[in-house]
Amino acid sequence: MIRMFHRWPGLLALALITVLALSGAVLSVFPAAERLSAPQVEAGLSVADLAARIQTAYPGVEQIRRAPSGRITAYWFDGGTPGAAVIDPATGQGITSADPNQFERWLTNLHRSLFLGDGGRIAMAAGAAAMLVLALSGAVLVVRRVGGWRRWFAPLRGPLPGRLHLEIARVAVAGLVLSSLTALWMAASTFGFLPDGGSALTYAAPSGQTGMAPGAINLLGQTPASTLRELSFPYPDDATDVFTLKTDSGTGYLDQGTGALLGWADLTGWERASETIVMLHTGQGAAVLGLVLGLMALGVPVMGGTGVVIWLAARRGRPRIRGNQPAGQAQTILLVGSEGGSTWGFAATLHRALTEAGQTVHAAPMSAFDPKHYARAERILVLAATYGDGAAPASAKGFLDRLAQGDAAPAIPLAVLGFGDRSFPHYCTFAKAVSLAAEAKGWQELLAFDTVDRQSPQDFARWGQALGAAMGITLALTHQPIIPHSQPLTLMSRRDYGAEVQAPTAILRFALPKVSLWQRLTGRGFGRFQAGDLLGILPAGSTLPRFYSLASGRRDGFVEVVVRKLPGGLCSGQLMALEPGDSMAAFLRPNSSFHAGRSAAPLILIGAGTGIGPLAGFTRANARKRPIHLFFGMRHPDSDFLYGEDFGVWQAQGHLTRLVTAISRGARPHYVQDALRAEGAEVARLIRGGARVMVCGGREMAAGVADALADILAPVGLTPIALKAEGRYVEDVY
Repeated sequence: MIRMFHRWPGLLALALITVLALSGAVLSVFPAAERLSAPQVEAGLSVADLAARIQTAYPGVEQIRRAPSGRITAYWFDGGTPGAAVIDPATGQGITSADPNQFERWLTNLHRSLFLGDGGRIAMAAGAAAMLVLALSGAVLVVRRVGGWRRWFAPLRGPLPGRLHLEIARVAVAGLVLSSLTALWMAASTFGFLPDGGSALTYAAPSGQTGMAPGAINLLGQTPASTLRELSFPYPDDATDVFTLKTDSGTGYLDQGTGALLGWADLTGWERASETIVMLHTGQGAAVLGLVLGLMALGVPVMGGTGVVIWLAARRGRPRIRGNQPAGQAQTILLVGSEGGSTWGFAATLHRALTEAGQTVHAAPMSAFDPKHYARAERILVLAATYGDGAAPASAKGFLDRLAQGDAAPAIPLAVLGFGDRSFPHYCTFAKAVSLAAEAKGWQELLAFDTVDRQSPQDFARWGQALGAAMGITLALTHQPIIPHSQPLTLMSRRDYGAEVQAPTAILRFALPKVSLWQRLTGRGFGRFQAGDLLGILPAGSTLPRFYSLASGRRDGFVEVVVRKLPGGLCSGQLMALEPGDSMAAFLRPNSSFHAGRSAAPLILIGAGTGIGPLAGFTRANARKRPIHLFFGMRHPDSDFLYGEDFGVWQAQGHLTRLVTAISRGARPHYVQDALRAEGAEVARLIRGGARVMVCGGREMAAGVADALADILAPVGLTPIALKAEGRYVEDVY
């Protein structure tokens, strides 16, 4: 529901909101410019002295105004001809014309009414309301995405449009709420929907005398010019007219013959509130705040553009779930935790099958979990993938916190189905955590925890039969995995290794395929990638892709992976059979948790065998010459010293600080974890100084590295687990 309230106002009112935001951003510059250019009154100058100076320069002066910026303007008649000028308060002389800035006036009319009068004002008020809905719903969505208000500025991952959208939103949302609320207040005031709020001012009859100079009036002499808003002079030939004085504290009338105060009214609380709202919206009187709000408003068109990109990408990447019922009317609540979108495909299949069986079903991301809204729910089904080393996927942020913080578990049975790949060490770790947390909270178990390995339709169908039996219905789940859109990659060159140790390995370099503008903008396809991302290969005769860590980024101008031929391996066999000029279907999947990042802190890169691929990519891309210490394990330097001819070049260029190798097939077998222990003192020093550890390779190697680092770091009070919690120890293992 929150997503709907955020999505549709943004899509329907995007053009209007963009005009509103951009014009407001430009208008925010004028108060600051006026404040900088306007001569300010000197300390201690009274209204009487100021009026006397101006009256000396312009005997026919009728009114003096002081703007919130401090700019003083005088209006007069000279021989029947009106005149106006911005005044230097030190001399009372005009320094520039008081004619309004025509561009500012034009832009103000555009901002307020689109040049359409009252109809335009109503339209712009609607735009402000849409902006308020977007800002408030966006704030809720940010909280769901990052996992709570306390994690408002937590690091983000994912495609660039999504990250940019959220980064701007986290900074600008407070300003957008303030701007839209004050705009709605001002619109309501314009159309008379708000009370005047001013107090009625009555004053005593004037004396009938005339001719007293303002410089001689005591009250004007006691009033600082810095508090003046307006001083209106009486008509000299009208004995019933009076001086009108408006200041920051109120309004008063003064006898033009005696200078006596005939009446005074302080500003009411309502008037002060209204003035504050105008100040907050326009920046008049608060130029710095106006500029800050203007800068925040500049984020609106960027968020609008990225929002459209996100919406279009979601429509393409996530299957459409038809007949999705409101949460309060559904018998079955289907919650989905997905990172790349594949789990949503299984959710769509399950939703369709349950609906055809006569069930009312509501599907939503796990981040939207809220049992208070499940009034008619008879069961909750959780389909959860796992991200990285056991973390929650993007659409499940905050789920475990909400589960733990909620009241006692309602009497709704719950089932958890995990999705993952058994070849990875953290297989379905997050889904298991969800199941255990629900059990600890007291939720009834509809089905025992189960998993789906490598998007297996057979595993999913088996679980569906068990679910149907628990529900007392026949449930057949026939799922067709969504095959990612791929592009042909043409092999440019290959470097072969490992034949001597019966482990054929090759560095395969493919030509960079052509990408569309849409792919560049969204980061999809091969529009944007870097070392550490994953190259998905669809081998002939299979519907399931295999993934290889990239050893290159888009700036390198090619796509490169390191492949070892596995006995009986379908994908590795087809890749290793490629010759220059041959092609293979492939696609990209972001892997932002295994990027080197832009920090200047040293990197400790640890890999063995084909795990050197992304580590070599990080090193090649290290144009900023960040300190990199690389530990590389191989069988024998004469057979599988991958990138051996490149490391010397990278060291000479300053891209690589130090290379330490470990040889496992020699007289004295030496593994990468042994090399770490030998360099333990230096490794500990680097990590204590803020270095980040990145490990890539097989699971056994990664486990040995973790044990070695635990021993190395114990004397200095650190652990690999603590480093992982800080994001300073990351793994890409297989």
